[in-house]
Parts: sequence; structure tokens; C-alpha cells
Amino acid sequence: PQPSEAGEVRLQEAEQDWAAAKAFYDNLVSKRPRPPKPQHAITVAVSSRALFDLVEERRIYEEQGVEKYVEYQQENENVTLKPGPAFYFVKALEQVNARLLELYPDDEERFDIVLMTNNHAQVGVRLINSINHYGLTIERFCMTGGKSPIGYLTAYLTNLYLSADSAKVQEAIEAGIASATMFTANKDVAYSDTQLRVAFDGDAVLFSDESEQIVKEQGLDRFFEHEQLNENKPLAQGPLKGFLEDLGKLQRKFYAKNERLNCPIRTFLVTARSAASSGARVLKTLRSWGLEIDEALFLAGAPKGPILVKIRPHIFFDDQMFHIEGAQKLGTIAAHVPYGIAQKYHKSA
Repeated sequence: PQPSEAGEVRLQEAEQDWAAAKAFYDNLVSKRPRPPKPQHAITVAVSSRALFDLVEERRIYEEQGVEKYVEYQQENENVTLKPGPAFYFVKALEQVNARLLELYPDDEERFDIVLMTNNHAQVGVRLINSINHYGLTIERFCMTGGKSPIGYLTAYLTNLYLSADSAKVQEAIEAGIASATMFTANKDVAYSDTQLRVAFDGDAVLFSDESEQIVKEQGLDRFFEHEQLNENKPLAQGPLKGFLEDLGKLQRKFYAKNERLNCPIRTFLVTARSAASSGARVLKTLRSWGLEIDEALFLAGAPKGPILVKIRPHIFFDDQMFHIEGAQKLGTIAAHVPYGIAQKYHKSA
């Protein structure tokens, strides 16, 4: 068969596999919701070090080697792991799922959390015990036994990958997968347990880094001039645009049920741009994409940390480490997106 025909055959076979699996599970009684089909789900792959606090375990691995690490994990498999930087974000995703299942019990368009880790299978019992302790609904595991899990992200149709390993995140970004490196907040704050709150930087996160290149290479005045001249030309998309689309798609499902005022998802744009000089292009770009953002905050170069304290997002995506560090200090869980020209300047610094 021709390549297109072969792809069609594989798709038909995959559908047959899913139909057979569904028929089997339909005969089993369970109150737990089944994971949705990957084709319909918004798949968020999370590493074990992003989901749980494994700082001490990582130290053992680096200082004593993999065998001692595995031995330690097995000896402590009944000791519950503490939450890591992505934990409360995952909990919020599951809260959204619960609301979706109430409104659309037969719909599979919801979040599917996959634990994507290069841990060895022998460590799996402790991870499972900790997941069950917290009542998380994570049914899909990918444990690669020391190999990079990046190759599996495409197979899992991953929409977002979160890890504590910056090298793996960089690898995933280069493979075209929305990804970010998780950083724990330096202060404990209370997060909403009824609404998923996600904050995005603009340039090199939602949008391409084309405008940021002008700032870095030609200065702020040239940047303002360029943005006003190109106000009606949409910015190219950045690595996290797809995830904002996913959130918007789910928000519209709540709006369709007259739940706009009680929607369990809220999105924020937190950008260093100034509104008067360069904000119009950003808002017109979002409009051209057919996307809404709930709140847009143009800070004109002011620090983002104090604003983020007020927002209290479960996750804040930014491409520049000094914004990540500023957010961390004031208690925001931040995720670094290693994309665009800012990475070149960060490395040289």
C-alpha cells in the first residue's frame, strides 16, 4: 500500500483495538472514570520529579548510583512522597475533569495525566502508592528504565510535557512538543481547589520570539516602532499556543452549559510589554487565532512576581529565567520554556 493507505490502515487498526478494549471494559463495573482515548484527550505528561519532591532521592542517585537509588526507593515504598512543583497543577486538572464528567458524562474530551519518567519499573510501587495516597487519577505510566522518555511523548499524543530535567525539556521543545521545566516556589501559598489558574508570558511562550529578537538586537525604541507598524499583522505562534487553545476549547464546553461565571478554568497573560506601545498587536493576534484570554496584564517592564502573587496561578510559563526566579521568590510555581533568543542570552550570561 501507498504511505497514505498504510496510515489509513493503521488508523483503522487502532480504532478496532480501542473498540475491543472498550467492549472488554464495558463489562467491568467501576466507579473510576476510564482514561479517555488519546485522540480525544488533552494529554499532560508529567515526570516523577515534577509531580513529587524527589530531591533527596536524586541526591542518592547522583552520589551513590542507580542501584543504591533503586534499593532506597524499594525500602521506602510505603513512605508517601511529598508534593512536587507540578502536583497542585495536576490536582487542578483533575478538578476540571470532575466538572466535565458531571456536565458531559459520555464525552472523552478532557485531561489525561500520564506519568512519564525514566525511572526503573522497580520504583513504580512507591510512585503508585503515593498517587493512590493523594487520590490522583493517573492510570497511564511510562517508565523507561534510564532511557530518555522523549520518544514516547509523540506516541502518547502529548499536548504538554512537564519535567524537572531541563535537558529533556529542551529535547522535547526541539521535537515540537509544548514543554517546560518545573521550579518549586520558595514560599508556601494556598492554591484554588475549585479553579485551574494558568498564567502565560507572551513572547517566546504563546507567540514566537520575533519581537523579542528586535528588543535584544535593536533596542526598545525600535521594538515599539516595529510593533506599531505591524499592529495588524498577527504574531507567529509560540510553543504554548496549542495548550492555550486546549484550555479555550474546554472553557467553551462550560460556556455552552451556561457556566461561564462558574468556569473552573481561568487564563492570564502576564507580559513585560507595555499596553500603549506594543499591546494592541498581542490582543489582535489572539483575536485572529479565535482565542480568548481571561485577564491580560501589561507590566511595561515591571517585575512579574508581585502580580503573580495576586493571581496565584497553579503554573506560570515564561521563557526568561530572571522572571522565573522572581516568581519563585514570592511563592509562584513557575515553568521555564526554553525557546527563542532569550536562551542564547541566558547561556552567554
